[in-house]
This record gives sequence, structure tokens and C-alpha cells, in this order.
Amino acid sequence: MLHTSTQRVHGRGTFGLVVAGAAIVVAVTMAIPLPAAEQQPAASKKPTVDIMLTSKPSPPKTGDNTFEVMVKDAAGKPITDAEVTAMFYMGAMGAMPEMKNNVTLKHQKEGRYVGTGQVMMAGKWDVTVMVKRAGKEIGSKKFPLTAQ
Repeated sequence: MLHTSTQRVHGRGTFGLVVAGAAIVVAVTMAIPLPAAEQQPAASKKPTVDIMLTSKPSPPKTGDNTFEVMVKDAAGKPITDAEVTAMFYMGAMGAMPEMKNNVTLKHQKEGRYVGTGQVMMAGKWDVTVMVKRAGKEIGSKKFPLTAQ
């Protein structure tokens, strides 16, 4: 319980009233609950598309590799009518510029998309898989990948 005082401080006017009033405003403001949508962080929302990436060989090697992406909706049903691409990215290191490579994956069956792509050098890569329908992105996921 908040205790407020209207007692005068050293016989001087309203200083005590101002402090007490400010404390009431702070207490009331802190007690007002936010709507549920504002309380929930965006990261806790369930994704609408589940994306899994694998490679053959595993781990991938320098040169050509086969990449497979499984795409399912929020209910676990395979998505069979999407455009799926994997963008490989390695940041610049010293004199070596950044490297990027896009691999288009084709639907095989039951939400499985497959494509062959070039891993230009061994090391750590970031792979972003993007899933689109009718040209509009419906999901994406970033994967770390270490090529040998």
C-alpha cells in the first residue's frame, strides 16, 4: 500500500504535496496492465512455416553438394507449391571479399525441395533458406553451416 503525506516540510508550502503526487502518478502508471499482445515478445509467436536444411555429404565439402530442405506449415502438413532458395553467405576476411551464392531448390515430393549448389571454400557460412508462394515470402530461417 502506498503511503502519502500531505505534511508540510519545514513549514514551506507544497513540496511534500508535489512529491506525494508524483509518487501516486508513478504507482498508478506501474499498476496499469498492458494488453496481452503488447506483453508477449514477438519471438514467442509460433512460426507459420517449419524449415529444415540438410546436406549430402554432411557436413558439406568445398565444391558441389546436394542440399535438401523440408518445408511444412504450422500444422505439420508438407508445403508442395513453394519457391525455395538457399542463400549462402560468408563475410569478408582480411583481403578476401564477402562471398554469396544462391541455390534454387526444386520440389521433389511431400514438401522436400532439393538442389545442387557450390560451396566455394571451407569454413563457416550462414545459410538463409527463403520460402515463397506466388512471389511473396511466407517464411525464412537462418542456419549456420561449416564446410570442410
